[in-house]
Amino acid sequence: MKRVVSISLGSSRRDKKVIARFFGEEFSIERIGTDGDKQRFRRLVQELDGTVDAFGVGGCDIYLYAGNRRYVFREPLSLMAGAKKTPFVDGSGLKHTLERETIAWLDENRVVNFSESSVLLMSAVDRFGMAEALAQRARSIVFGDILFGLGLPIPIRSWTTLQRLARLILPIVVRCPFQWFYPTGEKQHQNTPKFPRFFQEADIIAGDYLYISKYMPQQLAGKTVITNTTTPSDVEELKRRGVHRLITTTPVFDGRSFGTNVMEAVLVTLLQKRPEELTPQDYLQKLKELDWKPNVQVLNPQPEACAQAM
Repeated sequence: MKRVVSISLGSSRRDKKVIARFFGEEFSIERIGTDGDKQRFRRLVQELDGTVDAFGVGGCDIYLYAGNRRYVFREPLSLMAGAKKTPFVDGSGLKHTLERETIAWLDENRVVNFSESSVLLMSAVDRFGMAEALAQRARSIVFGDILFGLGLPIPIRSWTTLQRLARLILPIVVRCPFQWFYPTGEKQHQNTPKFPRFFQEADIIAGDYLYISKYMPQQLAGKTVITNTTTPSDVEELKRRGVHRLITTTPVFDGRSFGTNVMEAVLVTLLQKRPEELTPQDYLQKLKELDWKPNVQVLNPQPEACAQAM
């Protein structure tokens, strides 16, 4: 049996272990949260190195992209220093391919009419593939990198502006502590609504689920959410807040959609190559062979449908 383990700076309350089968081979897929404890994270890497087929790095990004440029987050990379034998990935390779393809598939199959939709993408620099695909299709878009990453009331509405800002800011950002920009440990369970106007103006809210859940307002009636890493309790919370549809970019196992880092670790294991040897075409080919498609769940009827029924 192949074994993939995602070690996360996130909360241990979101831990999960499942057995899945790909091309006739069983995989043990496990997520272990360290509640923001970096020393425990390092110990787990050292203890499991060489005993698992691939690591996923969760709760943080190692690589951020702006166009064809890749920037390395120094602190998260240092957490993986103990991985001498086992390859590790943070999901960025899959985000660049799977999430771009997800938006195209949703559009081509008329699941989502992006040309008539306004989109709020919580952060573009950690999902550059999705960002570019949305920018090409959406009626309008707000990139929330400065809103939610820096806490400044500055929405970015232009793809060109986003690329220019990313190239200016990312070299500085990747030198800073990761937790300045992203919730870790128990902070992942705290909802502190921020800039609710941009949520309310959007038809579609996209991006990392923990980022969405941290800043979303109480009411999201009629919205479509495109994300991943959702647990059954997350789904119930979105339903309670009135979300119309939940679309996850990664497969759902036993009620849980794992992060892109986990799925990328699965692909690395299947392809039997080091991550640095893999190309976007390698990922796309294997995804086609696996026939992965977005998972679409209707949580609530559209408000208009409710009004007509009355």
